[in-house]
Amino acid sequence: MPGAKKLKFPVSEKIGAVSALLIRPENARAIYVFAHGAGAGMTHKFMEAAAEKLAARGVATLRYQFPYTEKGSKRPDSEATLTATVRAALAAAEKQAGDLPRYAGGKSMGGRMTSLAAAKEPLAGVRGLIFFGFPLHAAGKPSDARAEHLKNVGVPMLFLQGSRDALADLKLLKPLAARLKRAELFVVEGGDHSFHMLKSSGRSDDEVLEEIAAKAAGWIDAILR
Repeated sequence: MPGAKKLKFPVSEKIGAVSALLIRPENARAIYVFAHGAGAGMTHKFMEAAAEKLAARGVATLRYQFPYTEKGSKRPDSEATLTATVRAALAAAEKQAGDLPRYAGGKSMGGRMTSLAAAKEPLAGVRGLIFFGFPLHAAGKPSDARAEHLKNVGVPMLFLQGSRDALADLKLLKPLAARLKRAELFVVEGGDHSFHMLKSSGRSDDEVLEEIAAKAAGWIDAILR
């Protein structure tokens, strides 16, 4: 498997450029533009492992930093800056791998920002969105208000969610996914927001990540057909 290629791409003249990592396996049939969550950047072990497992299944990835992580800050940027970065990352992916069908999304906040960008204006060339732990609400405050914009997303969506996710009550997420057009919910029984498993489950985090990577790759294939 090829190593990650280090890149930088501009977001805007005012914001500047951010770093990215491209993994493109020889057999790549699609590329997933992969945004990180609020608390960790593109080199977090979950992001790295997910990218490697997708590459093993023929899906290239472009992981990228949001401006605040590029600067070493822990405070997320404004929604406008985050969604502008999503669009800039997609432009970078087209430049690097324009021959591959494009998909987008991310871990937690990164997935939500991608969906917000898509709801405001279609993401050019993107065939579907994949969410690794969609943050439906704050911990202990069940609500689906954060998902109101999803009805304006015009491409298929895949929600990969742990049943113990404190940021996504399945009693809310299941009916929400059922109401959305072309949305699928894949639940990992026993997984938390980061798909960590309890020892009592008898399953390792790595096994679960293999499962969700396989699901994501299979879902991409179904859309490509």
